[in-house]
Amino acid sequence: MPQRDGLGPTRVRLRGGAVLVELSSRFGEAAAAKVLGGEVVDADGTVVTAGTVLAPGAYVYLYRDLPDEVDVPFDIPILYRDDDLVVVDKPHFLATMPRGRHVAQTALVRLRRELESPELSPAHRLDRLTAGVLLFTTRRELRGRYQTMFARGEVRKTYYAVAQGVPSLVLPTVLRSRIVKYRGQFQAVQEPGEVNAETLVESVGGQHYRLTPYTGRTHQLRLHMASIGLPIDGDPLYPCIIDVPADDFTTPLQLLAHTLEFDDPLTGEHRRFVSHRQLGSSAET
Repeated sequence: MPQRDGLGPTRVRLRGGAVLVELSSRFGEAAAAKVLGGEVVDADGTVVTAGTVLAPGAYVYLYRDLPDEVDVPFDIPILYRDDDLVVVDKPHFLATMPRGRHVAQTALVRLRRELESPELSPAHRLDRLTAGVLLFTTRRELRGRYQTMFARGEVRKTYYAVAQGVPSLVLPTVLRSRIVKYRGQFQAVQEPGEVNAETLVESVGGQHYRLTPYTGRTHQLRLHMASIGLPIDGDPLYPCIIDVPADDFTTPLQLLAHTLEFDDPLTGEHRRFVSHRQLGSSAET
């Protein structure tokens, strides 16, 4: 099935039996309506009907209904584009890719639509609240090479942050800890055990800091900064959870993925991409 509005179909693994009955019991009337409307197909592309019976473990495909989303009213400037890569300057408040209640209003879906590039895929991820340099591959066969480069720590990433606190440690310092993000919990936590997160924190004057992560754990920079008395300005999660309305874009997290550097795994060329954004504004520009 082709993409629809920048999104591919959802794959559902069946328990076996009448497809209409199973989808209705698992996902409700909306899923049943899709079967009756001819909007569900099996792995061979055959349209599923009210009488279709499939074996346990079989797959069917359907397009999900998009949730109601608040439009993120900021552009996604392109820093670089060629046949293989698209590098953008992601705004605050825009998720990298579909997850949870953020689907259409994500960098991936919006760029697939705007660039008419159905195989566009992120090589790494930035938090929804973090702005800055984000790299995409343009073709499916390229994705693994670039994702592996990030997974192996072969990419140098530099961030900048603004924080008003007083550091509890002398800077510069390298913070090392074990960070775990549990499903269903908003905050990541630091726990005893093998170190899996390292961040170099440097003061660059006033309340501005340069952060160089050597690893890429969820919320690593935000949690490490908060742990030394420097919660990043505008952070609704660390150290305390603050409820922010979905349509409130007035207080962006003051964290910017400023620079991305690596040796291209295809050409060997040294690549360096730099964000044009600046921290300290009260709203996205």
